[in-house]
Amino acid sequence: MHMVCLDLEGVLVPEIWIAFAQATGVDELKRTTRDEPDYDKLMRERIRILAERGYTLKDIQAVIGTIAPLPGAKPFLDELRSRGQVIILSDTFAEFAASLMRMLGWPSLFCNSLVVAADGTITDYRLRQREGKRKAVAAFRSLGFSVIAAGDSYNDIGMLQEADSGILFRAPEAIQREFPQFPAVASYDELLRAIGGAAAPRREGAAC
Repeated sequence: MHMVCLDLEGVLVPEIWIAFAQATGVDELKRTTRDEPDYDKLMRERIRILAERGYTLKDIQAVIGTIAPLPGAKPFLDELRSRGQVIILSDTFAEFAASLMRMLGWPSLFCNSLVVAADGTITDYRLRQREGKRKAVAAFRSLGFSVIAAGDSYNDIGMLQEADSGILFRAPEAIQREFPQFPAVASYDELLRAIGGAAAPRREGAAC
C-alpha cells in the first residue's frame, strides 16, 4: 500500500505570506521557507513585523479569501486521490487554511496553529510537533505504507528524506542543486507521472 504526502503552499496553493506581502506592500514578509531553512527564525520575524505594522489575523484572512488554488491543482489532487491515499503535510496554520481546503475539496491536512490575542494580534505559533512532516511520514511507514512525498521548500526536505520516494516540485534552483538526489519536476502532469512511477514497483495486486 502506498500513501502520497504533499506540501501545500507552493505545491497546491500560492504562498500565503507572499500574497499578504504583495497586498500590503510589506516586502519583508515575502521571505518563505524557500529562502530561509530556519522555520522558527522565519516565524519570529513575521510575528514581529505584523506587530510593528499593526496587522491582525483578520487582515491576513481577508487576503487569503482572495486566493485560489494554483491553476491545475484541483484536477491534479482529484486524480491523485482517486488513485490512493493522500495527506497534505503543511507548516501553514489551521487559522489560514479553511477557505483553501474548501476549494480543494477538503483533503486531509496536518498543519500547525497560531496563538492569537483577544484583539486579533498574532502573538505566537504552536507546532503540531517539531519536525512534524518528517515524523508524520515515519509514522505512516510504521503503519505499513510506502510513502511518496513531494514538496518545494527547505522545510519539506525532512519528509522527502524520510519517504520511500521524494520529489521536488517547482523548487528553486538552489534547492535542486543542494539536494540532487530528489527528482525535480515542474508541472502537475510530470508530478503525476513521477508519483505513478514511484508507486508502481511497490504495488502487489490492487494498491490502495
